Amino acid sequence: MAVVQDQEALDEYTQDGTVDLRGNPARRSKRGGWTACSFIVVYEIFERMAYYGISSNLIVYLTKKLHQGTVTSANNVTNWVGTIWVTPILGAYVADAHLGRYWTFVTASIIYFSGMSLLTLAVSLPTLKPPSCSDTNIENCKKASTLQLAVFYGALYTLAIGTGGTKPNISTIGADQFDDFDPKEKSHKLSFFNWWMFSIFFGTLFANTVLVWVQDNVGWTLGYALPTLGLAISISIFLAGTPFYRHKVLAGSPFTRMAKVIVAAIRKWRLRIPNDPKELYELDLEEYAKKGKFRIDSTPTLRFLSKAAVKTGATNPWMLCSVTQVEETKQMLRMIPILVATFVPSTTGAQINTLFIKQGTTLDRGIGSFEIPPASFGAFVTISMLVSVVLYDRFFVKIMQRWTKNPRGITLLQRMGIGLFIHIIIMIIASLTESYRLRVAKKHGLVENGGQVPLTIFVLLPQFVLMGTADAFLEVAKIEFFYDQAPENMKSLGTSYSMTTLGVGNFLSSFLLSTVSHITKEHAHRGWILNNLNASHIDYYYAFLAILTFLNLVFFLTVIKFYVYKAEISDSIKVLTEELNGMSIKVSDQEESRRLTDGKE
Repeated sequence: MAVVQDQEALDEYTQDGTVDLRGNPARRSKRGGWTACSFIVVYEIFERMAYYGISSNLIVYLTKKLHQGTVTSANNVTNWVGTIWVTPILGAYVADAHLGRYWTFVTASIIYFSGMSLLTLAVSLPTLKPPSCSDTNIENCKKASTLQLAVFYGALYTLAIGTGGTKPNISTIGADQFDDFDPKEKSHKLSFFNWWMFSIFFGTLFANTVLVWVQDNVGWTLGYALPTLGLAISISIFLAGTPFYRHKVLAGSPFTRMAKVIVAAIRKWRLRIPNDPKELYELDLEEYAKKGKFRIDSTPTLRFLSKAAVKTGATNPWMLCSVTQVEETKQMLRMIPILVATFVPSTTGAQINTLFIKQGTTLDRGIGSFEIPPASFGAFVTISMLVSVVLYDRFFVKIMQRWTKNPRGITLLQRMGIGLFIHIIIMIIASLTESYRLRVAKKHGLVENGGQVPLTIFVLLPQFVLMGTADAFLEVAKIEFFYDQAPENMKSLGTSYSMTTLGVGNFLSSFLLSTVSHITKEHAHRGWILNNLNASHIDYYYAFLAILTFLNLVFFLTVIKFYVYKAEISDSIKVLTEELNGMSIKVSDQEESRRLTDGKE
């Protein structure tokens, strides 16, 4: 009877080493699971509403209220968005090495809210913005002063620093609420990510429709105050769930762990790696079990790094690393070429909030007496992505399973490849559409005066819808790929990979737009990208991006030939099924043992 009671006591605590906020072992019945995740999912709805309430229509504010030109405003948007998606690397480092995910998130949320509040003041107070101007030529309008720009961009980048601490940690905190050592909870983790994506869709859709309309038709003060209020609500919801959260124990900086492996391998570069991997240095399995961690077997890929685990008698952690530590480093480094291959599609995606919207401002947006805000077309990206994800899961996967016998239908990298191909189609369509818009503008004599082109804004619909379809393949697979393929101790860093690609893509967009604008002004008649879009040739720029995206696809196809999936993840659905079946057998065995014990008594 005592054995059964001990087993029940053991089952009451999580097996993955999670603790409560005070550092005590977490009890399954009191912490984690769907109760904790409900707060996190609702948080994300309001936070996405807040973020996209600012980013979706930012280029319109920069051009209409701060009187910036096409290239300047587009680059300011992509530079800011790039910072938003790059800072999560710093946030992941602070969380893993110093503060933990919860306290990093809470601290960053305060910074995030401060930036949003200051931004609302910057668009509200007359002294913090230049006087309004109705002249179609923005060169004749008064520019914002240094102080006005400092306050506005200071608020934007304060916000960006805050999101750097929230973005990589909130989804990981949600995943931490499920114990990977419990098959039932591990299956629930998959459902969590589905709800997580749904919350993003819902918040983004509200921002791209309601908030964008408020900003264009009611006023920027209310249009920015509502996202700020939404953020305050989201933070309050997260804090309300504090008593229910499980927390991972600090595992140390992943960058330091990786650096130790690289340094140790370089210092022992002359040594020969033994043929038998068992001769390499590794901790006992019990050491990992105590900490709720996984041990990883040696693999032949990136073989040079295995030198870090060759025994020499030294115990210095910068001279000797365990096989698991080496394999963790390999897993993170193996993903870098895949990461690089996603930069260019992130650049084409950056056009949604910049040039695509600028195109929309030149077209007929009326439906009866209602005028469509150009930025609201971002809602079609969200809707298209949502529909495509459902169709993918319900139909595409089942069809492909019959052909490939793969539980996923196709591999994650194949899914990403389809998304990359769709990006090529998007830029070709965007180029042809813009060429048609320019012909209509020329036909009606609107080239020089930059007047509104008598063409419905819905001519842009295909490129927005296809962008959502591409995201359903590329972005969803990218998030899952970098999370799954990252080692258990480096999930925050793995999650930041999927965000970093968006950041670098936006910075690349700024670089390309500035470079192409400069070169074409010197060597072309007027330049491809001017403040007057009717006199520009953005169709040429889109064609250039289409060629660049095609070359990137070739690079991606070359890279994936050499990629080796993390063994325990490549067949994750099948493994999960087997684990669930194993759990049923285990429960039956425990019931039988309990029955026999009761019988003896």
